[in-house]
Amino acid sequence: MVRDLRRKDKAVSEEEALSILVSQTHGVLAVNGDDGYPYAVPVSYVYQDGIIYFHCSSVEGHKLSAIKKDPRVCFCVVAKDDIKPSDFTTKFASAIAFGKARILDKVEDILGPSMMILEKYSPDFIEDGKEYMEECKGQYLVVAIDIERLTGKAPK
Repeated sequence: MVRDLRRKDKAVSEEEALSILVSQTHGVLAVNGDDGYPYAVPVSYVYQDGIIYFHCSSVEGHKLSAIKKDPRVCFCVVAKDDIKPSDFTTKFASAIAFGKARILDKVEDILGPSMMILEKYSPDFIEDGKEYMEECKGQYLVVAIDIERLTGKAPK
């Protein structure tokens, strides 16, 4: 069960949280890592239809082994970071997605999300990107996070 936001006065609608999620270029993935230690790592991602996708440049690693062990993950995106030194605070807008991660390892499952990632991050290099994906086939994976709950907060 995911806790409710403590500061309800800063909560934004799910639509606003989704807008924050869609508008950014990287987020921090948090997983249940080795020996019970949390593991958080920044990743580039895309969002479509309730799912966050990111690629892994290898078919093994800390985040993948953690996801295999426990698919429950948290994904955080910060859109605004406004430091207020005289008020001893920071005003930021953020979105947090909770969900379960799935590792996509079949070429037919990886292609669509890989194209979305290519279009978001390298729109001027689509053909080169397609060639690169073909060369790297079988050497990378895509992870899909099925969002179960999306929350967000922002200064009012």
